[in-house]
Amino acid sequence: MTKISQTYPGALLTPCKLHGLMLKNRIVMSPLTRSRAGAERMPNPLMAKYYSQRASAGLIISEATVVSKQGIGWLDSPGIYSDQQGEAWKMVVDAVHAEGGKMILQLWHCGRASHSSFHDNAQLPVAPSAVRLNGDHIHTPAGNQPYETPRALETAEIPEIVEDYRSAAARALAAGFDGIEIHAANGYLIDQFLQSRTNQRTDRYGGSPENRYRFLDEILNAVFTVWPTVRVGVHLAPNGNFNDMGSPDYRETFLYVAGQLNRYQLAYLHVVDGLEFGFHGLGEPMTLAEFRVVFSGNLMGNCGYTREKADDAIRRGDADLISFGRPYISNPDLAERFANGWPLNPPADQRVWYSASLGAVGYTDFPCYENSGGDLK
Repeated sequence: MTKISQTYPGALLTPCKLHGLMLKNRIVMSPLTRSRAGAERMPNPLMAKYYSQRASAGLIISEATVVSKQGIGWLDSPGIYSDQQGEAWKMVVDAVHAEGGKMILQLWHCGRASHSSFHDNAQLPVAPSAVRLNGDHIHTPAGNQPYETPRALETAEIPEIVEDYRSAAARALAAGFDGIEIHAANGYLIDQFLQSRTNQRTDRYGGSPENRYRFLDEILNAVFTVWPTVRVGVHLAPNGNFNDMGSPDYRETFLYVAGQLNRYQLAYLHVVDGLEFGFHGLGEPMTLAEFRVVFSGNLMGNCGYTREKADDAIRRGDADLISFGRPYISNPDLAERFANGWPLNPPADQRVWYSASLGAVGYTDFPCYENSGGDLK
């Protein structure tokens, strides 16, 4: 079991209770797509080692995990749309629990951020509306390809996708996860429904913020039949331009969404408030303090935080937890480094971020810091 010898008296290192789930600190490992699951999208022993190395975090949120074949849009990312995948996730969760960690599974559907070469019979990716992603290219099984104009979902198809989320949530429960997170950020399907830039529907899922929120709300109510609300988190990115996002009415939309989420006693609301991942520049960035006004539950900040900035956000009451992404790639013992004031490893080269062919290289081979004269092991 991972233990931390703490010399740094920061708020970030204090315990946090997510309702019935006790976390040993307020450091969260953010979802990080690492593409080590192979073509079958199957969790494996290497992934179990990777996550268990990082179990000193108060909470680990898994990499984005597709809920259906239709939702696929990334090479070698894991899935949880089959019972075999669900069974394989058990070894990952068990490895994290054996090290004293807690782990939540993030549920994902790429929507228009996909390509026909990922899908059976070269079917087009689906989206709320037939609005093409304006980007350079997408990495596909056929190499780099231009983005395609997606097919707008029929109203009658939407309940099938909601059911995919419910089924995935049930497999996550059976696998032993401590909860689930609904990925409603970064230009993927749920975010595409939320934002007016990508949602031009005229049915009950489009138009007003109330209607654009409906899809997320139906997904939540479906997974609540499997998980108690206090074990479900939601991930939002109000400031981001990733995957060609950013809507003129972003502030109205996301404050409405957060207010609606406040009706439920969620595990947390996870907000990408930092700008290092890209900013749409359509007005002033939204802050955690704004979300705190409309959301009274556990609030998690993300993107570009240092230990000091994270402590400040928690001390001010703006956040209850802070998630760290890229620092966790090259620092499996990030929580220990924060606790003891140890320096961080150099950032990982971006070439090792996403590649199943690299295996352990740039994945499980980053050194941990020992408190013995500053040696690295």
